[in-house]
Amino acid sequence: MAWGGNPRLHILTTCLIFFFIFSKDPLVAKVSGGRKKTVSFSSMPSEKKVSSAADCLAFMQGGCELKKVRPNSRIYSRFYTLDSELACLRWEPSKKDGDRARLDISAIREVRTGKSTETFLHNGPSDHLAEEAAFSIIHGDEYQSLDLVALSADVANIWVTGLRYLLSHPGAIGGGDGGVGEGSIGSKMRWNWLAAEFALVDEDGHEIVSEDTAVATICKLCPGIKEAKVRLRFKEIQRSKEKLTSHVTLEEFQEAYCELCTRPDVYFLLVQLSKDRECLDAQDLRLFLETEQGLSLATTEGCLELFCRFEPSAAGRERGLLGLDGFTRYLQSAECQLLDPEHQNVCQDMKMPLSHYFISASYRSYLLDDQVHGRADLGGLIRALQIGCRCLELGVTDGPEGEPLLGVDHGTDGNALEVVNKYAFLTSQYPLLLYLCQHCSPSQQRTLAQHLKKVFGPKLYTPESLPVSLGGRATILPSPEQLKGKVLLVGKKLPPEVEEELGVVLVVPPPPQPRRLRLRRELSDLIAVARTGSTPMTLDPPYWTLCSLGEGEAGRLASESPEELVNFTKRSLTRVRPSSVRLDSSNPNPQGYWKGGVQLVALNQQTPGAMLDLTRGRFMQNGGCGYVLRPAVMREEVSYFSAQSQGCVPGVPAQTLRVKVISAHSLPKPQGSGAKGEVIDPYVVLELHGVPADCTEQRTRTAAQNQDDPLFDETFEFQVNMPELALLRFVVLDDDYIGDDFIGQYTIAFECLQPGYRNVPLLGLAGDPLPHASLFVYIAITNRRGGGKTQRRGLSVRRGVRRGREYVTLRNTGIKVLDDTFRPASGPLREATDLREDALCATVAFKEQCGLPPTATLKQCIQSLATRLQSPDGPPSATLTLKEGYPCLEPLGNLTDATRKLLNGYDTMISANKQLIENADGVHERIAQVQKEGMVFHEDLPRLVEKENLKGRKQSKAVESFAWNITVQKGQCDLLRSAKIDALDTLRQLALACEASGLILTSDGHYTPHGLSSRRGSSHGNGRS
Repeated sequence: MAWGGNPRLHILTTCLIFFFIFSKDPLVAKVSGGRKKTVSFSSMPSEKKVSSAADCLAFMQGGCELKKVRPNSRIYSRFYTLDSELACLRWEPSKKDGDRARLDISAIREVRTGKSTETFLHNGPSDHLAEEAAFSIIHGDEYQSLDLVALSADVANIWVTGLRYLLSHPGAIGGGDGGVGEGSIGSKMRWNWLAAEFALVDEDGHEIVSEDTAVATICKLCPGIKEAKVRLRFKEIQRSKEKLTSHVTLEEFQEAYCELCTRPDVYFLLVQLSKDRECLDAQDLRLFLETEQGLSLATTEGCLELFCRFEPSAAGRERGLLGLDGFTRYLQSAECQLLDPEHQNVCQDMKMPLSHYFISASYRSYLLDDQVHGRADLGGLIRALQIGCRCLELGVTDGPEGEPLLGVDHGTDGNALEVVNKYAFLTSQYPLLLYLCQHCSPSQQRTLAQHLKKVFGPKLYTPESLPVSLGGRATILPSPEQLKGKVLLVGKKLPPEVEEELGVVLVVPPPPQPRRLRLRRELSDLIAVARTGSTPMTLDPPYWTLCSLGEGEAGRLASESPEELVNFTKRSLTRVRPSSVRLDSSNPNPQGYWKGGVQLVALNQQTPGAMLDLTRGRFMQNGGCGYVLRPAVMREEVSYFSAQSQGCVPGVPAQTLRVKVISAHSLPKPQGSGAKGEVIDPYVVLELHGVPADCTEQRTRTAAQNQDDPLFDETFEFQVNMPELALLRFVVLDDDYIGDDFIGQYTIAFECLQPGYRNVPLLGLAGDPLPHASLFVYIAITNRRGGGKTQRRGLSVRRGVRRGREYVTLRNTGIKVLDDTFRPASGPLREATDLREDALCATVAFKEQCGLPPTATLKQCIQSLATRLQSPDGPPSATLTLKEGYPCLEPLGNLTDATRKLLNGYDTMISANKQLIENADGVHERIAQVQKEGMVFHEDLPRLVEKENLKGRKQSKAVESFAWNITVQKGQCDLLRSAKIDALDTLRQLALACEASGLILTSDGHYTPHGLSSRRGSSHGNGRS
């Protein structure tokens, strides 16, 4: 039997696959005893990768061990094979005779991946089996399931790919001529392209080139591949053929390229999307962008433009097809990076008061090393400004010849102020805060003031330019937008009624007893933000001040008084500096202070590590401008938030993040590991940083001796209670007995994640990109549509459970008039939860009945349903109709019990969404009315507390409970409004998917969701073409 493409090559491929599988891979051999840390054949150092359907079928014919999961909760190990005629599956040992221990390929209806059938979902013993290695074969008229688990995700992918190929190519079954022997469209396109590239370097036209030329050509066609790896493969080919020359033929060139440059993970994905044609047309790619990548407004024209950009073969571009290499290039491009491109530019509201933002801050970054012996260098200031820092610290002391000495000026050439002025606004136009730690004599204070005015000129933002109130100062801080291009000085400032103030000044060299010197008015008048020390957490903090705290004191406040700290930072700026004991210039964890609302966490930007990685990830989410808007619960005047929250945060809906780490590519060896050998044992750690309830860490298995392109195929799930504060950090390490060495990392804010298949570019220890090094992952987030944008901004608070459902509850304030006012909201709050949860549960149940996970799209569900409704020689057995404006499926003719059950699940989902749409407005209005009545008492709250004689802890509890109740009601209103928008969108998606799947409407025209034109908000659409 001939295989697709080059027959000789496929014979060699098959033999090598069998050799590596059965001699080197214990995962697919029938062995006894315990499992050791092993890898599958596609992760071997001398790997032979699957690059065609023929490879998959050849592997299946050789057979391997699979675990069979039975409905009675028993699990059997069986050896499965595909017969030589590609007509049936057989397994052994079995109590059945040989003719019964088989499954005809023609009886297979579909092949599902993962644990999606009733057997898997309700079989406890199968829980320990890997989700990525599970698949189900649905067969027979009753849609029975054969539920199997491979010993690795790689092997499962081979079986799924091979079976789906046979289903979509019935001519191949039984050894017919319409199958594998002809080669797929994509395979032919690839071979012809490689032949054309070979011809370009074959100067003599003899279909033979030198080894150096062949190596250089492959390295050009596949950037990132190591030259030594390519050269080694050609040497192996020469030895296997006992060649006396190092010249390379066209056939050898094609063989080496396909083996070295085929990514199995991308190949398996491609054949799944292309119905095993091994190439994508515009419709295939558009469906992929819509259902997997979250781009709901993808267009056919946009897909064709992508073909022109990424498809390397001329034939593919002319025919509008994307082959394996073009699809690989697309997935590795900026189009598919994990970071949402919207966040590469400033995308947040920059017109709020300065205190509403986290601000990137630097601490003594002009020091090259430690805090004691570190040499000062202007380059540190430049680097801090270039990466977007908006707050720099400058130490100023008395210098020689009457000139103040900036700490960075010592031993450097050039003036620090002039350098700051030059680089201040090259990276970001938003305001720069200069934190002055000056300890100068009065005469040198005057000189310093003159230098500041001369260097910064009109950029210096002085108090005279502030908008003033009756009290003489602004009542709120200006916004970053208002302060664009301005430098704000932060330092000690004289009160308006005082002419001078005594302070302790350090003179160089420091005397045994520091002298008490006065602060001059000239310098004080230039200070825009007054620096204070420890400030008590008052309910009415002063504006235009910056409270500077040590990391220990700030940590204590965040731990002991988290609510008070957040309330304090709503109006006043707060800064945390590293402890004085950090002589090595190490950094504290900034997340511990961000969760308390602290705007400025000053870090030693010269010290690389995890803390600096988190900072880069945080400020990357707003174009790297140095300002990131704090969560709404930290900005709103009446809101409740605790930095020590151990559960869901009131006012914020919890979300579930699923990350599938598929593979890594072009991993470098750890820095300084030259003596450790030629191979690495990489693994990936996923760290989630945020509020205490979110912080967790998980890791993949170790890909032993896998060099630079390991496959992992492992899925991890995280509950994210405070999405706006969450950061996800990927860390790749080399597993070693002595100590795991750092290879690369990437940190990203949760708000910046894009759903779907994404490329994660890895960064080195200092934050520099590692050439070609990346992770390939799949991201899915519940309660979120495509494009990486959160859609639900309401409340999902988990409190008292009743009838198996969790409901939000209001708190007793201890003030009768307030409790009487809030009490009528209890009923509507329960109704709101029931409406949302009923719709959500019905939708998830329908997805499960379709054999799909909760993260699947509705279009995927309808496609699965349509295959069951489609009769072989006639119209589908159900059609789309409109009942009271809602899309319903009307059965036609006789249906199997399984199909009828599936249609009943569809009807239940439509009914639940209908209830939500028709009742949401009324429930929303009742909750909002109670919230409005409660807010009337906000200004009068101190008097009510005094009237009830509440003091101490009871007083604080009453204020806290009032904020909690307001936050709960506002959050439920937001969440209910968003849930209605989602329900309307669900109906639209269902109707469009039914039409696309051939379930045609019986009424006139296209479907318009019930009430859509008048009820949907403008914020709904978020796809991109």
